[in-house]
Amino acid sequence: MNEFPSIDPKTWEHPADRAALNALRAVPGVNEVIRFVVGLTGESSLRQLFLASAVRVSPDQFPRVHALTIQACSTLDIHPVPEVYVTQNPVLNAGAVGVDRPFITLNSSLVQAMDDQELLCIIGHELGHIASNHVLYKTLLWLLVNSTALVLQLPVGQLALYAIIAALREWDRKSELTADRAGLLTVQDPNVQYRVLMKLAGGSEIGQMNIDSFLAQAADYDAAGTMVDSIHKVINLIGQTHPFPVIRVSELKTWIDSGSYQRILDGEYFQRDSTASASRTAGEDTANPGEQTSRPSRPSFEELRRDFEESSKAYQEELRRSKDPLAKAAADLGERLQKSASDAGKNLEDFFKKLQGR
Repeated sequence: MNEFPSIDPKTWEHPADRAALNALRAVPGVNEVIRFVVGLTGESSLRQLFLASAVRVSPDQFPRVHALTIQACSTLDIHPVPEVYVTQNPVLNAGAVGVDRPFITLNSSLVQAMDDQELLCIIGHELGHIASNHVLYKTLLWLLVNSTALVLQLPVGQLALYAIIAALREWDRKSELTADRAGLLTVQDPNVQYRVLMKLAGGSEIGQMNIDSFLAQAADYDAAGTMVDSIHKVINLIGQTHPFPVIRVSELKTWIDSGSYQRILDGEYFQRDSTASASRTAGEDTANPGEQTSRPSRPSFEELRRDFEESSKAYQEELRRSKDPLAKAAADLGERLQKSASDAGKNLEDFFKKLQGR
């Protein structure tokens, strides 16, 4: 099993995650809400909630989970090892919450349904959220959705709150694509990650499912239907906490097929403590090496510009790959607009050359 000393999470971050996070931080009122919520609740109230209602993982409580957490942290070089809590819940789900000392929560049904490798993958997924500093915004979303008393005290209007929650949900879905990559790097077996996503979609009877058929199903979802079906896909996704499993498996396979995943396994990745590249770029969607992983409260213009350019490139490539009618129409429109802009620029350049020649 490969380990990745000092790996910077920017190595595996999905460009749509970074762009959506910057867009979220630019939403009016979001910083005020963060300051209010963190100042009012802090992190201790959430930890006290799980201390009272769940089981804290340790060498003598859920030792299997404890050993897998140590292994995952060693692989991704994450220190200190976060606390993990197992909570009684029939839904296959996990989470990472907190501010200064984030911790992981695993639903009891998930621990029961997953074998060791699958559970290792899930723990790596949650560690990916922690490494990429997702937990502050995930905690904020959890509190806004689950605490009516807190919402009533917020220093923003209801319309502004709706906009903040909508932006949080959009970013939250994109952040899962980043965390899926961290999960894969932790377990280092794509079939394990695919099995996890199949179980999330169809339940624990993995013997009744087939990886190749599930990947074919993902391709059918991308390609099938009319323009109206494409619109329904968008509507169906609104309000979801995660992208649909077939979307996630398709995104993950695309990342693997691009060669980015293998390059990281080969040791080509950015390091947290490096002021220069650890090697060459570990994929087409990584940021500049040597940057710190902490994020400012509001993105700079240069950060927004860079992430916009990277995300636009990624989205264009995704649209060109997709067989979805709406995506194909958007790709065709984008190419036409790009060609028009290029032609206009060339005409303007020729015009100035003629002026200079007079």
